[in-house]
This record gives sequence, structure tokens and C-alpha cells, in this order.
Amino acid sequence: MKETERAGAPLYEMLERYKAEGKSSFHVPGHKNGQAYKMEGSAGLLDEVMTADITEISGSDDLHHPGGVILEAQKLAADCFGAEESFLLVGGSTAGNLALILTVCAEPGTLLLVQRNVHKSVIHGLMLAGARAVFLEPQMDDVSGLAVAPSVETVRKALAAWPEAAGLLVTMPNYYGMGSDLTPLAWACHDSGVPLLVDEAHGAHYGQHPELPPGALSCGADGVVQSTHKMLAAMTMGAMLHVQGPRLDRALLRQRLAMVQSSSPSYPVMASLDLARRLLHTRRADAFTAGLAAVETLRRGLAELPRFKRLRPELPQPEAGGGDAEASASGLAPRSTSGAYRSQDPFKVVIYDDTGVLSGFELQAELEKRDCVPEMSDERHVVLLFSLGSRVEDADRLLAALREIDREFPSGAISSASVHVSTWNNFANSFISEPVQFSLRPVREEETERVKLEMSEGRIAAEMVVPYPPGIPLLYPGEVITGEISLRLQSLAAAGARFQAASDPTLRMIQVYSNQEEI
Repeated sequence: MKETERAGAPLYEMLERYKAEGKSSFHVPGHKNGQAYKMEGSAGLLDEVMTADITEISGSDDLHHPGGVILEAQKLAADCFGAEESFLLVGGSTAGNLALILTVCAEPGTLLLVQRNVHKSVIHGLMLAGARAVFLEPQMDDVSGLAVAPSVETVRKALAAWPEAAGLLVTMPNYYGMGSDLTPLAWACHDSGVPLLVDEAHGAHYGQHPELPPGALSCGADGVVQSTHKMLAAMTMGAMLHVQGPRLDRALLRQRLAMVQSSSPSYPVMASLDLARRLLHTRRADAFTAGLAAVETLRRGLAELPRFKRLRPELPQPEAGGGDAEASASGLAPRSTSGAYRSQDPFKVVIYDDTGVLSGFELQAELEKRDCVPEMSDERHVVLLFSLGSRVEDADRLLAALREIDREFPSGAISSASVHVSTWNNFANSFISEPVQFSLRPVREEETERVKLEMSEGRIAAEMVVPYPPGIPLLYPGEVITGEISLRLQSLAAAGARFQAASDPTLRMIQVYSNQEEI
């Protein structure tokens, strides 16, 4: 593809032409290029967006049957991200995850191997597909206590035990920017003739700079979902689905995408995807220069605030003359002591108070009081998300806030406590579960009762419990509540975590099935 083509943004440029031509609208949407609000004065922040908020009219193409500017934009995206084919998503990575699962699990009862700690959209996809899931336990990093992805040994054992499996779905990187090598997982899947599906929502920028880890496509994944709005520059809800290889039915995938996405997609969101791609296509590694400079400023500032440690792979002792391990800011770090945690996204700076004075939730609250808003926190960590849109001034402001917190909350003695709870972790009773049947069968109130959370061990959950962020279900309907999960939920509730889907948002009570034999 020529550089002149890569410098174009056909979908965005079509919208600019539409705005410039000043045509009269006799089509939806009803706000008529924002005129409905201009009659009343102004729509304020939405003025510019509404002038580009059009529908499928002559020249604007059709997301579900593209043949014009949208098709051009998708071809450019495939070239930029190294895919054979790319699809624009206006429903976030959720739409991509649903479409992939509905494609691979084309018939009810299809079995899919799934990393246990996946986003709630994956559980919803399994429900929509009526699929059976065999959950695989992720590996744990010894030092941080956080889960990464299943080991290749676990994957191969599961593929051998369940040869009818239609594929494997994993999340990489995790919400902390931690990763492991996907290549062996791709080899294991392909040896068994099935696709590797990757929820790469937080890795849309991977492979675009030497200091970033490689992307899932370059590791051999067959279907990859990316939230272009998270780590690149698209508008919220803007995402992409990339595919390669012969293991996915592309025609069926298109049909599934049409099922789970609106027939009236947002053109401003799609145009922002086109612009985000153009930014990378034209600037490549240079697009990340300012953001990486901001990260480096923060790293140097944290060195002067020793109580606030940052998460990174445990490095082996350097050999004589090997240099300082800290000198590399690259995401491609040597393996940790467990072998699970091998790469760290430099744009995900994960910090914690090593003195134990402030929990992750408390540190987040203190930062927000000082107008610095983190991405998320758990009982120990705070996730600070940088991107190509970050600047050194942002890092300076964050450091000023941390210095103030350091003064306000004296550290005293260093704490040796290392036990903590993360909303990302989830533990099953074994590394490979028995098949779990999912369906859309509703949970009927007469089949359930509410019990105190501390009395729930051994009961079968009748509701999904999703700490948010990051949106990883710790329980789904039909799952046995283990003592470990009960204690984990109690700790999260006490620490101030927020929950979705639970009937009691405080989680003092939990809904369970009354008669376990009927499940």
C-alpha cells in the first residue's frame, strides 16, 4: 500500500465533505445536523459532533455491507495493524468478543476453551451462543500475585482432554498491562486445528513501537479484538476486530457482526477509528514519543518517592558487565520468577504504597482529591494509564500529587504484608474445569433465595457478580461459591469495590439457588 493511501482517512474525509457542502437533511437522525439544538441556542460540546452525525445515505457507505469509504477504511486498518481483514466496531470490544464467540460456537452446545478471568462480555457471548465452556486457570506471577494467562502446558492438556473444542479464548494483556508469550498458545491451537482468539482490548497499540510488546496477530492469533478507544486515539466505543488465517469463517463472522452491532452505526465513532489509524499509519513509532517521555518523567520521579513502587517483571540478576536491568523501559522484559509475567506495557504504570499505609482504593481516592483520576485500583494497586495523548505536564502533576500524599500520610515502618485482593484474579477448583453449559435461561425468583455472603460457601450462585472496573465476573449463575471466592468478595466489599449485576450492590447478601439438585 502506498504512503499516500496510508495518509488518507476516507471515512473521515467523507464526513468533512458532507459538512462543507451544507446539504439539507431529509433523513435521520432527527436532530438534523444539530439544527434542533441551534434553534434553542446551542448544543455546546456536541455542536461539532452533530454536524457529522449522519446515516447511510448516498456516498456514506454501509458498515454491514461496505463497498465504499468504510471498506477503504477497513483495508487501511488491516494494513496498519498487520491483519488480513479488519472490521470497524461501534460497540466497543464487547461487540467483537460476542461476534467471535458466536462465529466459533456456531451451534448450541459447542465447546470453547476459555481463560477463567475474562471480561463479562465473554460470559455473555457464551450465554448467547448456548456454548459449553471449559475454563482454564491462568498462571500467577509470584511477585505481584496477579494472573496473566493459562500456560501452554494447561492449554495442551485441555486440547487433548477435549478434542471437540472449537478454539481457545484468552485475554492479553491483562488490565495491569501484564503479559506473557502468546506464540506457544497459537502453536498449540494450530496443532489441534483450532483458532486462537484474543481479547486484546488493552493492547491496540502493541507492536507499534520498539518499546511496546508484540501484538497478538504477530504471535499467530487468528481473531483479535482491540479497543482502539482505550490505548489509541478513537472515541469511546470505537474498536476493531482483526482476523488472519483460514480458521475463522469470515462470511459467518460478518453475519454475526451484523447481529450484535447497530444497523444505525455512529459515523463520528467510525470516523474517529479512521483518524486513529491514520495517526499511526503516518507517524508510526513517532506517535508515541510524547507519551513515552511522560512515562519516563514519572519513572524518574518515582525513584525519588521510594514508598510508591511500580509493578514490573522480576528481573534476573544481571551478569557481570550486563548493565542495569532498570535501564530498559521496554515492555519486553525478561521473565519473572514464575515465568508467567514476561512483558509490561510501559503505558500502564501500576503503583502501590509499599508501606501498606494506603490501600489501592485509598490511594486512588487521594489522587482523585488532587484532580488526578486513575484508570482503576484494587486492594493494593493503582493503575495509571498513559497513552500517545499523554504529556510530561501530566506526569509532573501526578508526581506533585504523590509528593503531597507522601507528606500527608507518613509512612512509618515498611510493611512486610504482601497479601492482597485483585478484581482481576479469579480461581477455580482446578487448572482445567469440567464443561459448563451456558444458556439464556433466566434465573427465576421462585428458584432462589438471598443469604448472607459469609454464609454462601458451597451454595450455587444465582446471579453474576462483577467488580467494576475491570468487569471480570468473579461469579456467574450456576457456579459453586467456594470458600476462597466468598472471602475474596467479602474483602473486596469491605475495601470499597464497586459491583455490577449483583442484586445487592453492597454485597452483604447474595442470591443463590434454593434447590441445588435442580440446577
